[in-house]
Amino acid sequence: MAAESKGFFNHETIEKRTGLLILLVILVVSVGGLVEIVPLFFQKNLIEPVQGLKPYEPLRLVGRDIYIREGCYNCHSQMIRPFRSETERYGPYSVAGEFVYDRPFQWGSKRTGPDLARVGGRYSDEWHRLHLINPRDLVPESNMPPYAFLDRPIKMTDVSERMKTLKLLGHPYTDEEIAQAPEAIKDKTEMEALIAYLQGLGTQIKATN
Repeated sequence: MAAESKGFFNHETIEKRTGLLILLVILVVSVGGLVEIVPLFFQKNLIEPVQGLKPYEPLRLVGRDIYIREGCYNCHSQMIRPFRSETERYGPYSVAGEFVYDRPFQWGSKRTGPDLARVGGRYSDEWHRLHLINPRDLVPESNMPPYAFLDRPIKMTDVSERMKTLKLLGHPYTDEEIAQAPEAIKDKTEMEALIAYLQGLGTQIKATN
């Protein structure tokens, strides 16, 4: 039998042509990604906030930036899975509508420490303050580093500009709220801002359940 002719897109040719292989891999990944991602923009339950959800007020917005700056997300997820073991420990499972005003959102799977999606209101401000100063005073087995250095004045001066940018992205801040933002964080410490952020986590879902 005569040898079967080889086409340009046969398996052997693609493997031998590195440039072509890379191009086809990129094409396949791009198409697959678009098929998965694009429909999400048209699902209202993913792009509309849950009932009662409001954008971060200035102090919590600053606290969230500190949370990200200090890498808290490396050990604490904010995503409760829809499993009984998770909901019994942490509370109602996470839904996309809770995170409409999070840029970027703090979902994840890394849990060196507990999930913080529903930590708001679980402990007092004083508990959080002592825990941040020295975690082992309250949780002896904790391997969390101390954050006593956060007891210092907030130096962020662009909070109004940040809120203006977020407003352009769809966050419903009023001009009055933006104008009053610097006064809202005046004389506050970074620790107070971080605690304010933590105390608000998950409270919207708790209020509607």
